Amino acid sequence: MDQRSADTPEVLKFASRQNARDESPIDQVGHALVAAMAQAARVGEENVERAMTVAHKLSIQLRDAEDRISQLEAEINRLENRAIRAEQWLQTIKSEIENKLIRQLETNRPELPVLH
Repeated sequence: MDQRSADTPEVLKFASRQNARDESPIDQVGHALVAAMAQAARVGEENVERAMTVAHKLSIQLRDAEDRISQLEAEINRLENRAIRAEQWLQTIKSEIENKLIRQLETNRPELPVLH
């Protein structure tokens, strides 16, 4: 491929167009194809650059999301452990109430006469 045609200053491009009348149709088509391929390469490079930029941004967002997920999972574990401890304390308090208060009240309560 002719890299010079993509980087040729406007003055030289204009001069080459004047000489285009002297070129054969095959040469003219060849130059046109080289110019079109150079343009396609520039567009492709721009597209790759945009895609790389988007991929980099998405990679950062993904890493941030993964970090946040880890934080939330740790918070869930902490809260689950806290809930388990709270349930254990409630069970302990319930047992204490049943063993000490209710049984004590039942043993100290006088029998009431049955009314018919």
